Amino acid sequence: MAAPSRNTCGLTERSVRERVPPLLNDLYQFTMAYAYWRAGRHQEPAVFELFFRDNPFGGGFSLFAGLHDCLLFLRSFRFSDEDVEFLRSVLPPATDPAFFQFLRGLDCSGVTVRSVPEGTVVFARVPLMEVAGPLAVVQLLETSLLCLVNYASLVCSNAARFRLAAGPRRRLLEMGLRRAQGPDGGLTASRYTHIGGFDLTSNVQAGFLFGIPVAGTMAHSYVTSFNSLEEVWPQTLAAANGDPEPVDVISLTKGWLSRVCELLGAEPEKIREGELAAFLSYAVAYPQNFLPVIDSYSVGCSGLLNFCAVALTLCELGHRPVGVRLDSGDLCKQSVDVRRVFRLCSEHFSIPAFDSLIIVGTNNISEQSLAELNKKVKGVNVMVGVGTHLVTCTKQPSLGCVYKLVEVRGRPRMKISEDPEKSTVPGRKAVYRLVDADGENSLVSLAYTVLESQLESTLNGL
Repeated sequence: MAAPSRNTCGLTERSVRERVPPLLNDLYQFTMAYAYWRAGRHQEPAVFELFFRDNPFGGGFSLFAGLHDCLLFLRSFRFSDEDVEFLRSVLPPATDPAFFQFLRGLDCSGVTVRSVPEGTVVFARVPLMEVAGPLAVVQLLETSLLCLVNYASLVCSNAARFRLAAGPRRRLLEMGLRRAQGPDGGLTASRYTHIGGFDLTSNVQAGFLFGIPVAGTMAHSYVTSFNSLEEVWPQTLAAANGDPEPVDVISLTKGWLSRVCELLGAEPEKIREGELAAFLSYAVAYPQNFLPVIDSYSVGCSGLLNFCAVALTLCELGHRPVGVRLDSGDLCKQSVDVRRVFRLCSEHFSIPAFDSLIIVGTNNISEQSLAELNKKVKGVNVMVGVGTHLVTCTKQPSLGCVYKLVEVRGRPRMKISEDPEKSTVPGRKAVYRLVDADGENSLVSLAYTVLESQLESTLNGL
């Protein structure tokens, strides 16, 4: 990831402060904090652990993400006068007024966090974060920390699965902003899918805040907005070699289109003139970044032919087109067909640039369809854009992280539930990564700081 500037680092911190204020919390956190305070227990040293119970997506691992946002949240955790007045209005009328004064002076200066590094492979029931500090304060942090870690880790893990399905070389573009759960979900997805293995994002704000490379092409609406070549303006383009005399690109492109149709045995009457006009107009605007969507009408009968004609025009003038985007149909078959046409044009017209043209596939890509694409079009340079299935995590909507008390006043605490899966292991823990003799296969083990006798006494006291 490109490093954000000092200015964008400040914007990121402000963004977290504005999106995750102390009131972004469950009401019962405040009622418990009051009860601790009323009993004089609010300053007791306590330790909570944040973890998840099952590996997501039926897999064997997750990636931990959201730590940086958690630290920014803790750094700015303070209640304003307005916050306190609102809490006064929603807590029971009998609440001692001195509690609100206590809240007004609260911060996280007494809180310490131990955590695995962001982006680390983690496993079920392994503590991801240990949060220690005054009991009332660390209790108040529960909901916000879970909010910051749950989705970030889930979408980061989902991105890693897409990366594994795609293989190490295929470029992946995250483009899920319009399908995300609100603007914050979209921004979070762009950031953490990049950590999970995606190369690019279409989200400009994510590029601004986090230094993620941004990319984009054109929409079908741009193509369908054109009807004829008369709408192309300007109708000339200067050569890349600096020749000041502009060239009539419409006449030049028509000539190339005729030659492409002859090469491929295509029927000129099926070609959409409005699509050709859209491609030409975009190429004149971006002669070095020409990458149109070619399936607004028909890839084989119109879109691919029009692209080749415009791309050949650019090449003749010394410019370098980038490639095409496919957004419907059988992506595997179309990718192979498009690559075959590119090679034919390269050989027949002696235009080597056509060999390096890229294909971008964006047709409702899932983890399964990406694995299939990777298998069937191994030798074809296809960059994949993923939206809905990536950012909404359609295979699993939540990671299910929990935040559980494991120690108070230096003594271990344990939850025993009617559901054994919800029981917790008491006491502070250390996480170790164990590597086998080959240095490859790794496990995670927990070293419990609670001795067996302490655990027994804990159970006896419950």
